[in-house]
Amino acid sequence: MSKRIVVLISGSGSNLQAIMDAIDTGQINGRIEAVLSNKADAFGLQRAQNANIPAITLKHTDFDDRHHFDQAMIEKIDQYNPDLIVLAGFMRILTPEFVRHYQGRMFNIHPSLLPKYKGLHTHQRAIDAGDTEHGCTVHFVSEELDGGPLAVQGKVSIDVDDNEESLQQKVHAIEHVIYPLAVELYCANRLMWAQDGVVMDGNTLPLQGHQVESLN
Repeated sequence: MSKRIVVLISGSGSNLQAIMDAIDTGQINGRIEAVLSNKADAFGLQRAQNANIPAITLKHTDFDDRHHFDQAMIEKIDQYNPDLIVLAGFMRILTPEFVRHYQGRMFNIHPSLLPKYKGLHTHQRAIDAGDTEHGCTVHFVSEELDGGPLAVQGKVSIDVDDNEESLQQKVHAIEHVIYPLAVELYCANRLMWAQDGVVMDGNTLPLQGHQVESLN
């Protein structure tokens, strides 16, 4: 049975587009019911409209505090009875109440090989540390920022001539592979957050999640 998905964005929505494309090709047995953004000028809203997907703007600046904004988001999202929430460049820290409401059915993607480099400026931090590989991680969302159980990781190599911009481009490319893959696995009931960790095809994954090797 097709899963119902709601995607939250704040910007261009390139990962949203990758997931939409994977749905169109039949890779993902799911349907995006709505796209919600906290910014009215987010290009991802136009991507949704172009695909005849409801595009919702809910400005965080219209609310007194984070709690009231998150409650309003829950009310909007739950109208679509989603099986999965996908954070695709949603640049807001979520309240514990919001996270608990969707625990076990909400993904985020982070541009590092978690648990390394939580937070910002991950590409430059990897270069400065002399790392030979970098990448991105799809994880289930928990109350700890960038700290939920890891589902899928995609790795790229760091070459001697890489800079922050070139490394970011490499990571973006593999983001557009592993995020649709994680959504595909979840929608096929093959990937879930269980008591002992993340389970794929009945087996508990290592702490780093399912690994996808470098494209380069």
